Amino acid sequence: MSAIDLDHFRRRLIGERERLDRQLADIDRERHAEGPIDALSGDAGQDTARVDAEMHLESDLTASLAEIDAALQRIEEGTYGFDEDTGEPINPERLDAIPTARRNIG
Repeated sequence: MSAIDLDHFRRRLIGERERLDRQLADIDRERHAEGPIDALSGDAGQDTARVDAEMHLESDLTASLAEIDAALQRIEEGTYGFDEDTGEPINPERLDAIPTARRNIG
């Protein structure tokens, strides 16, 4: 696969994985530092909204990590950069914008 630099994408994916891991660790640290939510506090609604937002963020981060791991696995298997449906090469500009891309668009 000479059209794309696999080492470049591997480094990008690993760097992004490390960044997302740090974000997850920060969420976990904040959760433990704050302790349980006091439902009787005057800010229970705000606290609930914050926890809900953190849970959605945590879910999104976990999904992104899974996509990164799948992309790294495709690099190891030699299938990275190929459309999963058609087998055609994914446009390098698309991979540059979205290194976890599994398919071409359009």
